Amino acid sequence: MNTVTTKDGTRIFFKDWGTGKPVVFSHGWPLDADAWDAQMLFLVQKGYRVIAHDRRGHGRSDQPSHGNDMDTYADDLAAVIDALDLKDATLVGHSTGGGEVAHYIGRHGTARVAKAVLIGAVPPLMLKTEGNPDGLPMSVFDGIRANVAWNRSQFYKELAVPFYGFNRPNAEVSQGTIDEFWREGMRGSIQGQYECVKQFSEVDYTEDLKKIDVPTLILHGDDDQIVPIDDSARLSAKLVKNAMLKVYPGAPHGMCTTEAAKVNADLLEFLQS
Repeated sequence: MNTVTTKDGTRIFFKDWGTGKPVVFSHGWPLDADAWDAQMLFLVQKGYRVIAHDRRGHGRSDQPSHGNDMDTYADDLAAVIDALDLKDATLVGHSTGGGEVAHYIGRHGTARVAKAVLIGAVPPLMLKTEGNPDGLPMSVFDGIRANVAWNRSQFYKELAVPFYGFNRPNAEVSQGTIDEFWREGMRGSIQGQYECVKQFSEVDYTEDLKKIDVPTLILHGDDDQIVPIDDSARLSAKLVKNAMLKVYPGAPHGMCTTEAAKVNADLLEFLQS
């Protein structure tokens, strides 16, 4: 397996396929790099080099009891990018991975980055606060933590349904997709996933977004039941200089799977622009 060892000794697993301009993917919670299979297979066949890592505490990466925070996640991403000596990379982040991409740029700049893509991403801030009155209440995230701690296996099977919009009328439910969500979730560390909830809910990425100075594409479904578009993408599009927001009517949070053909086409067009 390909791994990079970080400064604290944690081994980060990554996939690295193909040649050409690099595209680096950061996955959502509680998944791993396999969540990007549809995009990576498509783009490697179009002549791009595609790289995706498993966040620490997730997938095939180590499961340390420390460093399960966004500062460290961003530094782990930097460790992968630096180890592979990537230049002019396009960073693509889904959900929590969108926060990771934004925070990477906030901490490490864009010297190695040509473009950025945020898909169903959590920035700028999911939690309801005085400064963010339209966010989600803490009780939502406390509920997620309680379910992870009590019976995450059952919770992940249930969470996959709204994640992919399978609870909507006339939805084409894919049991294989639900099973894959469960498989990826259960491969990670319960401690890492539990502690990651705080990172996608309470971290404010506003200042990170303001530091993004490369062309940025924001994709979001307007029926996202996990990360509501009005509290995320529409706000991020105003904070990122010259960002382009594309709304997918009726699309769910897991749009990289359910709307893979559209997402792939939009990624390719953006990469070629």
